Amino acid sequence: MPLRHLLPACLRDPYIRPRGPRPRPPARLIIPHARMTDEEWHALEPHLPTHTAGRPCDLRAHFDAFFRVACTEGAWRELPEEFGKPDTVSRHFPRLTHAGLWERLLRALAVAPKDHILRRLEGYICRAARRAIRLRGLRLIWLARRLDLKRALPGPPWMVADPDLSEIIKTLPIEARLSQWRRNKQAALDYLRGLKTLHTLAGGRRYLPRPFRECWP
Repeated sequence: MPLRHLLPACLRDPYIRPRGPRPRPPARLIIPHARMTDEEWHALEPHLPTHTAGRPCDLRAHFDAFFRVACTEGAWRELPEEFGKPDTVSRHFPRLTHAGLWERLLRALAVAPKDHILRRLEGYICRAARRAIRLRGLRLIWLARRLDLKRALPGPPWMVADPDLSEIIKTLPIEARLSQWRRNKQAALDYLRGLKTLHTLAGGRRYLPRPFRECWP
């Protein structure tokens, strides 16, 4: 005798998963995000490149999308639909990055007074600059350190490469110190250990764990 009628409804009529890829949920926000106001956009607009390759587009909408992705640790494909097509936005970001956009904005932030409207976008700009570091490399890290905008670094300063420290290491009298290793071998070994530590700090971590990136504001 079939006992199907004794089973709960969820077991009698099991859910059949539809075929095809499931829609990916939007990435989790690390910091709050809101679209730019007119005042914020007018403060940002003078620092944008005048000419970039590609088709004309709604720059304001694309910047809202840039900042929305920058507030997460997710990929471009996880951009919500209301911010535009992820492929179009992700292609526009490298073009603006190679045009020097984020260097301009970081310099503008460094000289802007604390009550300037551009300061309201500091968190968005710095987090977007972190993504640009993947394309611009050490030059953007060096600029963020020089301008003392630590929020633009991809992680805590002691875990990120330090180009200035590399230049300081080059000026150290390494050969002169090591030429006297016969007199005091222990001192020479301590000196080498110190150099190794400095080189590690100058080069930074090759990979920053996700928890460190998410906890860095």
